Amino acid sequence: MTHSYDESENQGRGPEEPVVVRDRRRVDPQTGQVRPPGPAHAAPEPEAPVEHAGPSLGESIMDDSVTVVSDVEKELSERTADLQRLQAEYANYRKRVERDREAVVIGAKATVVNDLLPLLDDLERADQHGDLTGAFKAVGDKLISGLQRAGLESFGTEGEVFDPSVHEAVQHNTSPDVAGPTVTVVMRRGYRFGDRVLRAALVGVTDHEPGAAPVDPPVGGELPLDGGPDAQQQ
Repeated sequence: MTHSYDESENQGRGPEEPVVVRDRRRVDPQTGQVRPPGPAHAAPEPEAPVEHAGPSLGESIMDDSVTVVSDVEKELSERTADLQRLQAEYANYRKRVERDREAVVIGAKATVVNDLLPLLDDLERADQHGDLTGAFKAVGDKLISGLQRAGLESFGTEGEVFDPSVHEAVQHNTSPDVAGPTVTVVMRRGYRFGDRVLRAALVGVTDHEPGAAPVDPPVGGELPLDGGPDAQQQ
């Protein structure tokens, strides 16, 4: 039995969609060349980056924890600087106190030693006259040795260069035997304690005195001008 085509069956249907054949082969079978990428081989479009919501107008971008740490570090730095400054001030204070204490001790020793200088003068005069003997000499030597260990130093001897800061000149002479102001007589010895001069030395000073001008020797048989022995014989 044959089926007759009835146009009434297709009534009410729309036009049929055309069949589309897509060739997805990359190589053209006729030319053997690589085909350019078409819509089917096109690379996928990159996804749009996700935008992160930023701070609104007037909103701080600093984290609260970062701000707290910065404040703590700043305060710690200030406290450290204060401690270092206090430590330096205390070290300077200790040095100043030690220096003042040492000056007071030296001043007290110098005062005691200064009161004993007349006794040292008596011992020196007794020794010069030969009266410092026996037990008296032993006691005197111990006294002088103890004062020297404490820091007492004597000066003022014959032959020293005259120094007005430690010598007191009470006599003045001239002589061609010295090259400059020289101590030639010591009347009283001077003493110093450390850097402090307790007493200047009483001395006699001799300055240089130029001698007579030298006589020129005779030249070529000439007679001496001052009438020497050769002139008297003639």
